Amino acid sequence: MKQIKFGLLSLLITLLPSITFSAGPILVPAWQTKAIFEQPESIAFDAKKKQLYVSNIKGNPTEADGNGYISSLSLEGKVLEHHWLEGLNAPKGLTVVGNNLYIADINELVVVDIKNRKITQRYSAPQAKFLNDIAADKNGNIYVSAFLTNTVYRLADGKFETWLQSDELEVPNGLLVENNQLLVASWGVMTDGFATEVAGHLKTINLENKQIHSLGDKTPAGNLDGLVSDGNGNYLVTDWMAGKLLHIAPTGFSTTLLALEQGSADHIVVHEQGLIIIPMMLSGNVLAYQIKK
Repeated sequence: MKQIKFGLLSLLITLLPSITFSAGPILVPAWQTKAIFEQPESIAFDAKKKQLYVSNIKGNPTEADGNGYISSLSLEGKVLEHHWLEGLNAPKGLTVVGNNLYIADINELVVVDIKNRKITQRYSAPQAKFLNDIAADKNGNIYVSAFLTNTVYRLADGKFETWLQSDELEVPNGLLVENNQLLVASWGVMTDGFATEVAGHLKTINLENKQIHSLGDKTPAGNLDGLVSDGNGNYLVTDWMAGKLLHIAPTGFSTTLLALEQGSADHIVVHEQGLIIIPMMLSGNVLAYQIKK
């Protein structure tokens, strides 16, 4: 028996140099705003204007109350215009494509002409209750997660319609298009309010055949919200309920980079400046961290 144990130990020592775990980048606080935002849910970067947009829900996230708005923010954390755009209900996910800002607003995909700061189109999704995150592919198609109905919508050729609906999505939140697949940060199946017995993990959807697969072995990672690439083949993901920023490898292996407060929402990485910027939905401020590694 001792010989067997010794043999296994020797094998493990031999294999260790070839086993690598990515610890993720080192993050250093860069700036934080005052708590002036009203349920900030998402951040988008406008590369042309070199500024950020922040969605403010301001109320019930499923209620069409007309209170929602978008703020503009500099890359240094200065509030440029607190109410950059109004006329929304409960805006959440944001993305910039060309000269347009796309906004997920309960059951509408809202398109804004950035230059003229004007809403030019509202695409309706009557069956949606909680449109959430947005991602665009290389062809300019827009994908939107529907948080409470296990659905992903797509805007293509001027039509906004259901692209995929499946319980396998396990409450889809954050989205990221990468190569020929759509990555999904799942929240996990809810049991009581937003609580889950089994937390969510990252999933992939093939853009051609729509097959759904789990990243890794389905090990729960958290109640996932924002999802972005770290630029090195891994993913930076927020856990809204636990208030964390996670680093997740393609194997599904997850480590905690930041322990924050509950409500860490749909963040962004501005790779040119080496910044991770996180809206804190419950505390009402925005945090930025410098990537050091």
